[in-house]
Amino acid sequence: MLPSCFCDMHIHIGGTWTGKPVKITASRKMTLTKILEEASDKKGMDVIGIIDAHSPEVQDELVDLLEKGLATEQDDGGISYKDTLLILGCEVEIKEPGRGAAHFLVYLSKLQEMKQFTAWLSERCKNVQLSSQRIYTSLKELQACVQQLQGLLIPAHIFTPHKGLYGSCTDSMAEVLDPSLIYAVELGLSANTVMADRISELHDKTFLTNSDAHSLAKIGREYQAMYMQERSFAEWVKAIKRIGGRGVHMNYGLHPELGKYHQTACQGCQSLLAADASGKCPECGFQRIVRGVAARIDQLADIEAGQHPGFRPPYIEQIPLEFIPGIGPKLLDKLYRSFGTQMNVLHRVKEEELTHVVGERIASLIVQAREGKLSVQKGGAGTYGKIVPM
Repeated sequence: MLPSCFCDMHIHIGGTWTGKPVKITASRKMTLTKILEEASDKKGMDVIGIIDAHSPEVQDELVDLLEKGLATEQDDGGISYKDTLLILGCEVEIKEPGRGAAHFLVYLSKLQEMKQFTAWLSERCKNVQLSSQRIYTSLKELQACVQQLQGLLIPAHIFTPHKGLYGSCTDSMAEVLDPSLIYAVELGLSANTVMADRISELHDKTFLTNSDAHSLAKIGREYQAMYMQERSFAEWVKAIKRIGGRGVHMNYGLHPELGKYHQTACQGCQSLLAADASGKCPECGFQRIVRGVAARIDQLADIEAGQHPGFRPPYIEQIPLEFIPGIGPKLLDKLYRSFGTQMNVLHRVKEEELTHVVGERIASLIVQAREGKLSVQKGGAGTYGKIVPM
């Protein structure tokens, strides 16, 4: 059996080490170094993808870490920092003519390749320093560029109504890109494996469950366990392509109803309902109904729920610690001091040990979260769902 690695491959950088913004909507505390420290020391992630590594100032900070010997570039790709492997990524936005915009994740082996990609991007966007920039090219041209750099292109949060491939761009992957060059898709926070496998063209794709973290606390709210011979970019690619016993063997994702866009809802009053005949919310009259991921999958589905390809791993509906009522920053720190990392708390620590540190009630909630037994109030229209204690 190959070693298993916890991987969260979609983490944003909020600001550079000089304070300049990268991802506008992310916390400025999300610098490259702070993300690496959080992922390694507190979250216990074996592999992370930072998808703003195209930003020149982020690259400057990375070079500084390498020159100081705090990070090491691996021969087979990726950069080691303490107990965590960093894979360099970039999120881009493309709008094909007559279609809505969609986000895509580009992953590359080494800093030199990412610098080449930055140069390519700079000729096709307004500000290459920023995250998730609209680039003025076609999806097939982007695929050709990534293939030339020997990277991977993965559609991001594919069902999300804002900037998801199926959520806002197309009904079929083949309409806008070459599906044979897409080996994996990211499900997003509002969908799970059962939902996504109702679409037949996804049955040969690896499913990724990533955090899309905009703050340090969100790192690891979704992740996957992957069989890899060692921690390197080359091994991660083999896992994505399911080569030689490598692959995702467990997806750990939010309960889909906790996602911000699971249910069709009114952006004004958050009522979980569809629009009336005029397109307005029947509760408050606001004309901004956001179609939920569940409804969109119902539209696209061509297979009954429950049919999966043989390689598809279990999807564990996991509740991140920060979603559990009663666990705030102080209690989180206490858990980390006692048990090391979030991965230890969520997967390894026994209930009686948790009880000794945080009390019976919180320990019970953590264990119920592990086992998928907590009740959930649905989210929609940009508002997260929440846990409802029994």
